[in-house]
Amino acid sequence: MSTKTATHGAAAGAPVCGVENSLLRPGNTNCGGCGLSIVLSMIGRALDRAGKQTRMVIPACCGIVTAGGYPTSSYGSPVLGATFGGSPAFATGVAAVGDLNGEQDYVVINLAGDGGTYDIGMATLSAAAERNENFIYFCYDNEIYGNTGGQRSSATPVGAKTTTTPYGETVPKKDILSIMVAHRIPYAATLSIAHPEDFERKMLTAIRTRGFRFLLAHSPCPTGWKSEPSQTVQLVRIAVNSGLFALYEVFDGRRYRVNVSPDGSDPETYYGQQRRFPRDAVDFQVVRAEVGNAATRLAKLAEIWPARDDE
Repeated sequence: MSTKTATHGAAAGAPVCGVENSLLRPGNTNCGGCGLSIVLSMIGRALDRAGKQTRMVIPACCGIVTAGGYPTSSYGSPVLGATFGGSPAFATGVAAVGDLNGEQDYVVINLAGDGGTYDIGMATLSAAAERNENFIYFCYDNEIYGNTGGQRSSATPVGAKTTTTPYGETVPKKDILSIMVAHRIPYAATLSIAHPEDFERKMLTAIRTRGFRFLLAHSPCPTGWKSEPSQTVQLVRIAVNSGLFALYEVFDGRRYRVNVSPDGSDPETYYGQQRRFPRDAVDFQVVRAEVGNAATRLAKLAEIWPARDDE
């Protein structure tokens, strides 16, 4: 496969707007302020830094719509569209063929949203992790089913209004990273588009690591979150600083490293910049207590079972 087969509105192999080697190209269908767009750009930069190409497997989600209409594509790499619940099985096959052929110049990335990760794809995700398949699973978490009308997923936070939770979500968000860490996979980490150096370092770590790797990025959806597109990066920054989205990494399911500790920012600021939370839907005293407890727990894990300096 050649990345030159993926072009947008141009003949195969033709450069597009001077971005011939970009993972995400102009003409994509993503909304303004879409966190996924930034995620893809950062993944692309890390791949360039590592001197690698990618073959992506994407299930039903905003990511598979990103490419635009056939026969053109806004992706600068080969993409295999997969079933909603089966993308890790597809990625297993793509990775196995590459290993059998001894190909070293690319990495397989299974890119999926929270619906295909936390919910519909959980069975095949767990199976691939258990087998330690050789690919990177990257979940961009926009906390809803963004591609099908904004329904709640098990990544939706308490209080959030969606098309299926019109009065606010009542079930706490699933802790997907702890679930994946329990599989004892070689590498698991959370990433932030507001912390580009940390994002790139973790991508490079994942690229260098063999076996199953799980990466999770907080990915605002202005359409579903009822937030301003210009505030996307700032929202993620507030989420990290307040402790609502913890930045950490785990090696072999055992060794922890906290990358950014909360700085005391009030989580209420984060909620106040989105119109998806109805008034009085969130008890901020409870949120502050939960955030503090989670930060203390992670710090203790990193203290008792710290990552090695060379990791």
